[in-house]
Amino acid sequence: MGSGKAVLNTVSGGVLTATLHDGKIMLTDEKGGMSTITVGDVIQSNGVTQVVDSVLLPN
Repeated sequence: MGSGKAVLNTVSGGVLTATLHDGKIMLTDEKGGMSTITVGDVIQSNGVTQVVDSVLLPN
């Protein structure tokens, strides 16, 4: 069983931390800013996107 936490590397070399909280995926940027995935797995012609409710910033 997982811990409900994953560390994701961004294209620019940054890190996002994904955690599961009350059934929602929360993303935390390197500065401590938080965002919730509001719409997941939106299929695009060049990949898959996740819609979030706030801006996440690099360090």
